[in-house]
Amino acid sequence: MKWILLLMLLTNGLFTWAQTNTEPHLANIKQLTFGGDNAEAYFSPDGKKVCFQSNNPQWGLQCDQIFYMVLEEAEDNTTYQPMMVSNGKGRTTCSYYMPDGKKIIYASTFKGSNECPPEPAKDGKYLWAIYPTFDLFITDEKGKTTKQLTDVPGYDAEATLSPKGDKIVFTSTRNGDLDLYIMDIDGKNIKQLTFGLGYDGGAFFSPDGKQLVFRASRPQGEDTIAYKELLAKGLVAPTNMELYTINADGTGLRQITNLGKANWAPFFHPNGKQIIFSSNHHSPRGYDFQLYVINTDGTGLQKITTESLFNAFPMFSPDGKKLIFSSNRNNGGTRDTNLFIADWIE
Repeated sequence: MKWILLLMLLTNGLFTWAQTNTEPHLANIKQLTFGGDNAEAYFSPDGKKVCFQSNNPQWGLQCDQIFYMVLEEAEDNTTYQPMMVSNGKGRTTCSYYMPDGKKIIYASTFKGSNECPPEPAKDGKYLWAIYPTFDLFITDEKGKTTKQLTDVPGYDAEATLSPKGDKIVFTSTRNGDLDLYIMDIDGKNIKQLTFGLGYDGGAFFSPDGKQLVFRASRPQGEDTIAYKELLAKGLVAPTNMELYTINADGTGLRQITNLGKANWAPFFHPNGKQIIFSSNHHSPRGYDFQLYVINTDGTGLQKITTESLFNAFPMFSPDGKKLIFSSNRNNGGTRDTNLFIADWIE
């Protein structure tokens, strides 16, 4: 009987899949970019396009600029050229589609300088630069800047929109710390949401627009001194972060993970009951980031990716059928990080 079952599995091609597929939630993985560092790809409301940032030197870039691509045209197309929508000046980060699917919000330093801001001294440590000249802008897909949303001293970036199309959440240092703020889609009625010392960022709305999920560091004791010293230099060490949720009105702050190390890049599952994120909590060495899913009550942790040492910035398509993410898989031994899209299998 066992041999009959084995023969059936072999005949149907199922035996190899069962033995070798280590990412069962992902099917039909397609590569979208082919060189440089490509990250933070987020779907348009209709799910047909994504905006993202890239520093691909083959496109003549010195530092990150914002692009958009048509997914149907880009999949596995090594010669596809996405459209740059930022103005090519300064450094950019964190783009997101506006509700009309024709405009994109992003952060840029170009009002501070046309040149890419210099990388600050990091003394061999893994640090993120928090450039104080970042402000939020809206552009159309042809690259025309249509509106500037923030214009105060300090870092303003990491903006995303509510699925309801009425609110924008972003991270700012306008109060001297890295906290979350929310505002109307036209930039009015800005309200501070988080107040704890530490880096609060990378926030995304729940599918119903009522909650936010974000990453946060909460330095304690002597670590607070190091955090403040780095922040004064425009730097942050993203090595100890956990996931939190908060209501969009600023109430109901709740810690979701307590895994240790760096847990970040969270995004709500379309069911509103789970969160997908990147983490290295499992890694003795530290640099091994894989995607995980966890329930919003902190239970049911499940590993999603296993390929390569970096997988991050996951986002579900509006219909929940696709997952887009950044990974350094299939990079030919280089340090490139590319975009990949896959069918999501529950």
